[in-house]
Amino acid sequence: MSVRIDITGLAPERIHVVPSPLNELGMALHALSEPGHHPGLQGWATAVSARLDPCLADRMCEADFLWRSTFSDVFAPFAGLPGQSALPGATLAEELDQLDKLTDEQFVDAALEFTCQSTYTEPDRNLLADPAVQQRALDLAAARGPHQVLFTRRLLDDPPAVRTWLRGLLQDCDEAFFADTWARLSHQLAADARHKTELLRRRGLGEALKSISGAVSLDESGHRITVDKVSDGQTTTGQGGLVFVPTSLGWPHLMVLHRKDWQASITYPVRAPGLSAPPTVEQLTRRMSALAHPVRMRLCRHLARGSYTTGELADAHGMTAPEISRHLTVLKKAGLITTRRRGRYVQHQLDISVVSRLGSDFIEGVLR
Repeated sequence: MSVRIDITGLAPERIHVVPSPLNELGMALHALSEPGHHPGLQGWATAVSARLDPCLADRMCEADFLWRSTFSDVFAPFAGLPGQSALPGATLAEELDQLDKLTDEQFVDAALEFTCQSTYTEPDRNLLADPAVQQRALDLAAARGPHQVLFTRRLLDDPPAVRTWLRGLLQDCDEAFFADTWARLSHQLAADARHKTELLRRRGLGEALKSISGAVSLDESGHRITVDKVSDGQTTTGQGGLVFVPTSLGWPHLMVLHRKDWQASITYPVRAPGLSAPPTVEQLTRRMSALAHPVRMRLCRHLARGSYTTGELADAHGMTAPEISRHLTVLKKAGLITTRRRGRYVQHQLDISVVSRLGSDFIEGVLR
């Protein structure tokens, strides 16, 4: 599964790498609401949460579906401006002004992404005029609880009031904790943007995409970018541009804005020291499939404790060497085991650094 961006005819001067304070504020809010997604930020999230004013914390909870499970495009208003060529503002105030320039229909459509993801790329949904479309949004919101229904009703009934409320909330978050965070992170993001821009200029889009993420690729024709995601989608740059937005707080999330009639944009994580690149969806599928077989699970329990030859494993499990070899090949292709030669013997061992990222339950199971 993937999101594809048709860039046919896209001139190099219409490709930009630009940090966005509003996008990073959205990532900060996401990290605070889902700290489990960001183990490297637990210290930061704990410190921020501890000093938050209770009233502000309650207001953040009121709107957290804009950034908790889905990341709303209201955090990338530049993409919705006419001409599909605007860039993120240099300051949060500039980007909030860009947010104010979106039409009510655009704002409501982006804010209700948490209820209407299946219609993300559909044109002319008339959210503010079609009762049937509004009722569907309310029905989908109901599945997430009365809190979301209330917000959806407010949004459909009085978009200007909700827009004013949201701007005030974001400004208060900036004053409470984000301004200090942005002052610390903005230099790193700006440096990464300059590096990627230089790669674009000197070595081309393909090399720049490789440096952004192994999950982003350019086809041989140079006309299509493919982003490895668990969802399907597609868009085209047309006469507009393509914007890459670096994020520090968003690691490991890689997000693609492909809303119809909005400028295409990719938000990519700037890798911090000590953090390895996340596996592709294909790699994850291969690993989970490899572990689904009971024999391979038993082999993993054996290999978690030390390195063994194929013959030793065959003897321990009452199987033939060729049978063990076939299972080891599957585990090796999935990147779960390492192999090394010692003299005339080849030894295999579970790669704990890889499998630990699959979860502590698995580690505890194989080491039990």
